[in-house]
Amino acid sequence: MRGLIVLIIIVLLVFKFWPEQPTPPIEETFIAPQLEPLRKAEKVEQQYLDALEKKNEQIERESDGG
Repeated sequence: MRGLIVLIIIVLLVFKFWPEQPTPPIEETFIAPQLEPLRKAEKVEQQYLDALEKKNEQIERESDGG
């Protein structure tokens, strides 16, 4: 019985002090190819929002001047 308790304690200590594996960056995982279209879509969205903002500024300048 005493040996079982010692064994349980040893197993718990091993699990506690076992070195944790570092998490790999997402670019090195299996999902990386699926992220490429997402990154491209984010760039297109940002370009669209920038163009929309410029257009709104142009409309405001024209309405103030006229």
